Amino acid sequence: MTGRAKKARNKPSTDRIEKRVVLRAPRSRVWQALSNAKEFGTWFRMNLDGAFAEGRTVQATVTIPGYEHLKVEMQVERIEPERYFSYRWHPYPSDPTVDYSAEPMTLVEFTLEDAEGGGGTALTIVESGFDRIPLARRAEAFRMNDAGWAGQIKNLAAYVT
Repeated sequence: MTGRAKKARNKPSTDRIEKRVVLRAPRSRVWQALSNAKEFGTWFRMNLDGAFAEGRTVQATVTIPGYEHLKVEMQVERIEPERYFSYRWHPYPSDPTVDYSAEPMTLVEFTLEDAEGGGGTALTIVESGFDRIPLARRAEAFRMNDAGWAGQIKNLAAYVT
């Protein structure tokens, strides 16, 4: 392998955020917190206008102090009970006067597995598609969502345990 190829392979991804955590809760409990829109809204800190269902679009308002002006649209892609849940959204819609609907959406995926040794649930969260976001806001959307997922994992862990 050449030095150039090695360097490129070690470059951090700008297209995807991946977080993995072991939650000290049964898979059924973690699944309920992810797939039930009311519960999701509680730990994620947003008010959703309806239930999650494949193919359904759900509107939400962020309830985090200082971010209440943010509106979120989630297009539910796939639901595989107690294993996989995914949706698309516009990452970090920071300006309420901007219509982000023409921009590509990122894909958010939650994958649940039993933790090794039977001690809870291993959750992997992947958000991908940042390289398609307009360059003018790509880095900020990636940075804010990377930090956001780190915080949301803590909220989810506290919620399910």
